Amino acid sequence: MSVLLLTGTAGALPAQSSASASAQTIAQAIGRWDLTVEGEGRRYPSWLEVTLSGNRTLVGRFVGGGGSARPIARVQLDSGRLRFAIPPQWEAGAEDLRVDAMLTEDGLQGSMTLPNGAVHRVTGRRAPLLRRETAPTWGREIVLFGGDSMDAWEPLPGGRSNWSVVNGVLTNARSGANLATKERFTDFRLHVEFRYPRGGNSGIYLRGRHEVQIEDSGAQEPTSLHLGGVYGFLVPNEIAARGPGEWQTFDITLVGRRVTVVLNGKTIIADQTIPGITGGALDSNEGEPGPIYLQGDHTAVEFRRIVLVPATVSR
Repeated sequence: MSVLLLTGTAGALPAQSSASASAQTIAQAIGRWDLTVEGEGRRYPSWLEVTLSGNRTLVGRFVGGGGSARPIARVQLDSGRLRFAIPPQWEAGAEDLRVDAMLTEDGLQGSMTLPNGAVHRVTGRRAPLLRRETAPTWGREIVLFGGDSMDAWEPLPGGRSNWSVVNGVLTNARSGANLATKERFTDFRLHVEFRYPRGGNSGIYLRGRHEVQIEDSGAQEPTSLHLGGVYGFLVPNEIAARGPGEWQTFDITLVGRRVTVVLNGKTIIADQTIPGITGGALDSNEGEPGPIYLQGDHTAVEFRRIVLVPATVSR
């Protein structure tokens, strides 16, 4: 089957309403999409969600190569052609980011025009549901870091590694490379003991795709961008931080898309669904196992114990 590959347009989107699209095409567009973007010698993940507002308007959410999920006020759909435009977030350039793609039997094919005018190729496939039919059976504990060795870890490309073990503490001295486990996991329970400095900012990526935020958030009203939030998606239900310079604990359970986050003994996210990948994800292959990765490209951060218990049955 031939696929039409479209390029982004510089002009304004037409006032074409989704009411002109057939019910079958609308149903085909609605849902969550795992995207892969290629351009300027790089390949990176992205994510899209399309929903129906009322009975005639398509809206959505979008995650780019970095940053958080942002709203799409209107998704245009005409003859299988899906388009939207949103203001820049962290991207360079002042113009809107635009996506222009065709729905196909296999997914989406099209292009993304960045705010600086660069045009990247976009392919997409429908995101997996990741529903588990049975409760997990838990395996044996894996000590990813116990105070002595970094053997379970490797730095990721993209910067100089500033990670080392200092007096039994896994330490990122300054902004540099991110750090990932060599082993990949599906469903698991994860215990992490961590400490951040004043103004600190880091994160823990589950399967390398979903970031649980580490941040010196202070006493602000919780948002998904603050300590314990699933970045851009899930909001902690209370402030449970001990503050900068204090050792704190995460106990995180991930089964399919369902996550529970316990911060310092308090359940702040209870069995909630993670909609999709967060900015900074390693890839958009949500149905596959992935590593635990620690964000090292923001500020200094420390970890003194990281233990994972994998599920032996995940189906």
